[in-house]
Amino acid sequence: MNFDLSEDEEMLKALAERFVSDHYDLETRRGFLAEAHGFSESNWNLLGELGLIAAPFDEDQGGMSLDATGIAVVFEALGRGLVVEPLIENVLVAGRLFAATAKPELRDEWLPSLLAGERRIAFAHAEFDGRPGRPRIETSARIEGARTILNGEKACVPAGSGADAYIVSARTGGDASTLDQVALYFVPADAEGLSARAWRLADGNCAVTLSIDDVAIEDGNTLCDAGGGIALIDDLASLARSAEALGIMERMFEETAIYLRTREQFGAKLSSLQALQHRMVAQYAVIEQCRGLLHKALVSFDTPEFGKSVQGLRAFISPASVELGHEMIQFHGGMGVTDELIIGHAHKRLLVLSRWPDDPLGALDRYAQNG
Repeated sequence: MNFDLSEDEEMLKALAERFVSDHYDLETRRGFLAEAHGFSESNWNLLGELGLIAAPFDEDQGGMSLDATGIAVVFEALGRGLVVEPLIENVLVAGRLFAATAKPELRDEWLPSLLAGERRIAFAHAEFDGRPGRPRIETSARIEGARTILNGEKACVPAGSGADAYIVSARTGGDASTLDQVALYFVPADAEGLSARAWRLADGNCAVTLSIDDVAIEDGNTLCDAGGGIALIDDLASLARSAEALGIMERMFEETAIYLRTREQFGAKLSSLQALQHRMVAQYAVIEQCRGLLHKALVSFDTPEFGKSVQGLRAFISPASVELGHEMIQFHGGMGVTDELIIGHAHKRLLVLSRWPDDPLGALDRYAQNG
């Protein structure tokens, strides 16, 4: 089977790699994480100018209609660079969900500025009593005439710090453990009764807890039912997370190989030790297994098997990437967990990717449910 990239895919890969080489090293990454929202707002604007924000959107919306391969190519390259700008959460999840479900007037007002990198939207779905992959939605939506009144709290909204609006899931009735009678609502960040408390994830990126107190939503801001909306964006977002994880794994492996070739103990290079060689080969094999599963998912795009292939990839790569991180850190000794080495940054990002929005068991459950 031919896995050669098309001309457009090669161009996107080169664009992402050039962005990384021009704007990222360890020190700049640490500086970006220290900014108020956990990333560089100037980089976000630049990503808009480069077209990387717009690329996953449909052509009639101003994008490039990227398919699964294009998305995987971009996010694997960004993963290798350990880019902190929240393209998955703000673009592939919230942005594409908004573009697919918003009413024309609302979409025309917001979408151009979203694609240009001037504004951001975050998806507010997870609540405190839920579990990864199985949210419990207790936020309520009460209809009063032409308005809907929202009340509740969202526990973790990744990339929600500084967002200009949120897509909020809320229940009009039914049992909290299902998505039946749950709808999605577009809520501007300056809506009266809405407040966000920022905090840091394990990888240093920002999330917020969203408090929703009698927030009034006009009828035009109702988007769609939650189950249908999430289905629109779930598989491609999971694919992007897996591609990013693969890129990070490759980066960690390469950095560790360099370290082993240069570090000496007892008068010999660490790379000359057969036990370490065998452990590195084992992890290289894991990377190739992950790549094979990614390719399997890509060739099933636009077929009924795509969702199952993506969940199988997620179920394998999540624990495999964390285990690889453990090995690479151990090769570096205690230094591997510090912020002074890129290895520590990479492993923390892999931990978050492996547990959000579902854990490996959740992905395995969904794989099994797909038959």
